[in-house]
Parts: sequence; structure tokens; C-alpha cells
Amino acid sequence: MARRIDLPTLVFRVSIWTLAMLTLVLLIAPTLVVLIVSFTDGFSLKFPPPGYSLKWYGELIDASQLHFAAWNSIKVAVATTVLSVVLGVCGALAIARSQTAVARVLDSLFMSPLVLPALAFGFAALMTFSWVGMPVSETTLVIGHAAVCVPYVIRTTTAALAQLDPALLESSASLGANRWFTFRHVTLPSIRPGVMAGAFIAFMSSFDNVPVSLFLRDARTDMLPIRMWQDLEGRLDVTIAALSSVIILVTLLMMIVMERAVGLSRRLRQ
Repeated sequence: MARRIDLPTLVFRVSIWTLAMLTLVLLIAPTLVVLIVSFTDGFSLKFPPPGYSLKWYGELIDASQLHFAAWNSIKVAVATTVLSVVLGVCGALAIARSQTAVARVLDSLFMSPLVLPALAFGFAALMTFSWVGMPVSETTLVIGHAAVCVPYVIRTTTAALAQLDPALLESSASLGANRWFTFRHVTLPSIRPGVMAGAFIAFMSSFDNVPVSLFLRDARTDMLPIRMWQDLEGRLDVTIAALSSVIILVTLLMMIVMERAVGLSRRLRQ
């Protein structure tokens, strides 16, 4: 006998599915519009395009300013990821298994950059660097980006540490291994998926960061998101649509690789 569904349950399910589909459309539609517009043969960002061509992808080859900004963004993102992983793993190891009040306070402190508005943090970082006499440069960018990326590494690494069996650490210690040996041969291999997931999020967050970069960069450290924003604001360059499509496709490819390697979606849910 088929199970009967009462009216309130049916209304609830229909409402949830409707909201879910509406949200999905709102998230995917802008991306699809950018992908389609990037193939236009016109000279303006018009949807639907009057015709289709690959010429704007060809224009990317000679876009030297975009190349310069992209290279800066990649360098800063790589340096930020390395620094974030080192600090994030150390922070996670310090607070993961501790139940003390100090550990809880430190956990809240480490997560605070995610709560503070990004523009306010960028301005505060600029004022701090000016106060200590440190001019804006790639170094200030890496420090500023790391401050907002470390929490991601801490969260994914802490989730991985929560699944680590304490008996493994006790067995290693009982066999005479010191803490450094245990970390390298027991702890790190066990939490590597969580660390890699955090590193991926940190890299993407740094590469795509606008608020912090807006305050901590100069002409020598032009960043790709800001360059794209300025080009769109000044002349609605269709090349930016082609570049956006490339970034979207590369990001999707990286997400697929990370999902296969470490189960990225599962790590983000933990």
C-alpha cells in the first residue's frame, strides 16, 4: 500500500524544492551568461550575443596587463597558501584536542577574520602597516591574505584531527617515537586530506580576494580581480568575459581534481 502524505508535509516539500531550484538557478544563471557572452563577435557585453566567435579568447594572448596581474595573483596566492598551511596546521594542533577555556578563546580568535567585514579588515591592515612603517608590497599582501585564509586551514585540519584515533599516537609514543617523528609519520599522513582541502580553499580565497588587495597593493602588485574590475568599470572590455570563463573552467577542473583526491565536498561538510 502506498504511503499517504498529508497536506502540510506535501506543501513543505514543494516549498523546499521550489526554493532549492530557485537558488540553484540564481547561482548558475550568471555563470552561464558570462560563458555565453564570452563567445560574442560584438564589441560590447550584450546578451544574447549578436553572433559567436573565439576572437576574445585570442585577445587574451596579447593582454599584457592581465598577464602581469594574473602572475602577481598566482605568486601571492601560492605564498599565502604556504604560510596559511604552516600557521593553520600549527594552530589546529594546538586547539584540536584541548577542552580548556584558553583553547576555545584561541579558536574564536583564529576564526574572527571571517566575521569581520573584509573591507574593514583591509583598511585596518593598511593602517597597521603604515603605523609600523611597512610600505605596501607583495609581503603585505601575503600577510593580509594569510590572515583571512588561515581560518579555512584551521577548520578543515581540526575536522581531520577529530577523526584521528588517539590510540595511534599512544602506540607511537609507547614504541619510543618522539613528537616530531609521530607528527611526520602518523599525524600528518592521517590529516593530509584535511590539510589539502584547506590549502585549496586558501589558494582560491587569496586568488579571488578583492577587499584586502584593494588596500594592500600598489602599481607593482596589481592583482587580477582588481584589474578585471577596473577594466569593466572603465570600458566594459569583452576580454574580461573570456578571462572569467577561463577562470571558471580552471576552477571547476581544480575542484574535480580535489574531489577525486581528498573528497573536498565531504571535508567542507565536516
